[in-house]
Amino acid sequence: INFMSHTRMGFLMENGFGYKEMSKHNLGPVVFYEHVFYFKEVFAGEPVTVTLKLSGLSEDGMYFEFVHDFYDHKGRNFASCEMMGGWIDLKERKLTGLPKDLFDKLNNLDHTADFRILTKEDTRRFGKVPKDIDPAML
Repeated sequence: INFMSHTRMGFLMENGFGYKEMSKHNLGPVVFYEHVFYFKEVFAGEPVTVTLKLSGLSEDGMYFEFVHDFYDHKGRNFASCEMMGGWIDLKERKLTGLPKDLFDKLNNLDHTADFRILTKEDTRRFGKVPKDIDPAML
């Protein structure tokens, strides 16, 4: 998870999503979920390659979905991760779309073969909702 977060943040910073640019637009990323699928073991200390592709983007850029693939030093795919997130207006504390220039930069990322346009319904597809603790348990 740390490797893919580093890969994602590196991409964003190299493509105009650094602190200065994001502050200018009062934007910050939020992660909705990260689903990791492990196929094979990899040993500590061995080189690892992590890729990043865009598998979904809403029409306004509010929602995005990335796929990370993990490869060992022989090029064998040992894990994959699907990650969905969005952009939040840091003043309003609400989800928001991207300005056109940032949208275009994000949309220029390599797309997966099954790339799709995301909607709000995609963020709820797993049916998970918060369930507060029973006050009697506190």
